[in-house]
Amino acid sequence: MRRAGLRTRVSAAFAIGALALSAGVTFVSYELISNTLFRERERAAVRVTYFDATVINAGLGGSEPEVGNLLESLDIGADRYVLLFRQGQWYSRTAGASADSAVPEKLQELAATGQAGAQRIRRDGEAALVVAVPVQGGSVFYEIVSLGELERTLNLLALVLTAVAIMVSAGGAAVGWYVTRHALRPLAAVAEAASGIADGDLDTRLDPDAEPELARLAASFNHMADELSRRLRRDRRFAADVSHELRSPLQTLAAAVSVLNRRRDGLDERSAAAVGLIADEVARFQALVDDLLELARSDQPVHREPADIGLLAGRVLRDRGLPADLIELVPGTPVDWHVDRRRVEQALGNLVDNAVRYGGGPVAVRVGPGFLEVDDAGPGVPAESRSTIFDRFVRGPAANSRGGGDGTGLGLAIVAEHAAAHDGRIVLLDRPGGGARFRLELPDE
Repeated sequence: MRRAGLRTRVSAAFAIGALALSAGVTFVSYELISNTLFRERERAAVRVTYFDATVINAGLGGSEPEVGNLLESLDIGADRYVLLFRQGQWYSRTAGASADSAVPEKLQELAATGQAGAQRIRRDGEAALVVAVPVQGGSVFYEIVSLGELERTLNLLALVLTAVAIMVSAGGAAVGWYVTRHALRPLAAVAEAASGIADGDLDTRLDPDAEPELARLAASFNHMADELSRRLRRDRRFAADVSHELRSPLQTLAAAVSVLNRRRDGLDERSAAAVGLIADEVARFQALVDDLLELARSDQPVHREPADIGLLAGRVLRDRGLPADLIELVPGTPVDWHVDRRRVEQALGNLVDNAVRYGGGPVAVRVGPGFLEVDDAGPGVPAESRSTIFDRFVRGPAANSRGGGDGTGLGLAIVAEHAAAHDGRIVLLDRPGGGARFRLELPDE
């Protein structure tokens, strides 16, 4: 599973922190408000019940009081319900269900001892408060006060507080996203500079004064870039110097071998074979030195000009003694491309040489809109080796897996350099029917 990015993790942390804080505040606020409102409501209900109990107590003073009329005289409204327990019988203002089922047994037992009390219950699906007040004659006056309106108010309050908590969490996530966007902006500049260096712009540097907090990071990055640029230039200069120094003795050696090679017919079989091997190796050594020199100067600017890619590909094949009918033109391919002729010719030549040496020879050189392809007849390149075959500094395992022993790293590294110089790329594919397909993509300007 892919790990979330830093901005996402920081924003999530802000959101979780805001949610935890708002949830805590919401819970504490709800508990304080609900407890306060319930206490106030219950206190008011007890005061009203005691007042009504005083009226009932006064009315029970006669010899034969009219309990029904006495209860009817109370102004109780729609949210209160009154009961009177007298001489083992329940009295109420309306003829409804058994009244004793609405009064908890523990409260009845408490009131029977002559003590007043109150208990919260649920009646008809709503919260209610039952208040018991003993009156004269061993009677007990009960008043049931509905708390439904208060409960609905608290439910609405809980809903509002929950919505606020969610909005605070969303706000925390937004703040986290905004903060990380600005906090990570210097790192984005570092990433952009690193990408520029990776693309070949060795002059890319960071401004140490842009972010004072990251001045040390900027200075270290710039020092690293300076050292990298210095080493790359030194390596290129060394390769160029070595190539130039080798060209003169190689030309002399090649001339001497050419003289011997022309006189092979007068030599014995073993000597003639040895001269042939030396001639081949000298030619290969000359090509290697040319590649090394080309790689050393690959950082030079691209000189684009119109070029007939079909004619260029034909010249590459003729120079290597290969038939021109290997070229396949894809319909719709433009005749002239704006490319650096020297670079493209050498890149295509290296791909053809690679096919000859390691792939059993080329079977097709395909020219299409914005790309060149070289198909070979070899066994192909394993997928696990494709990520390293064009590495500029490491010879990939594909060099050995394709039957060589001397590697393909330098020649294909030059192909990769020329492709990058044109803002293109080199891709390795499987050829239908077997073998490998090297595609050189060269986008036009």
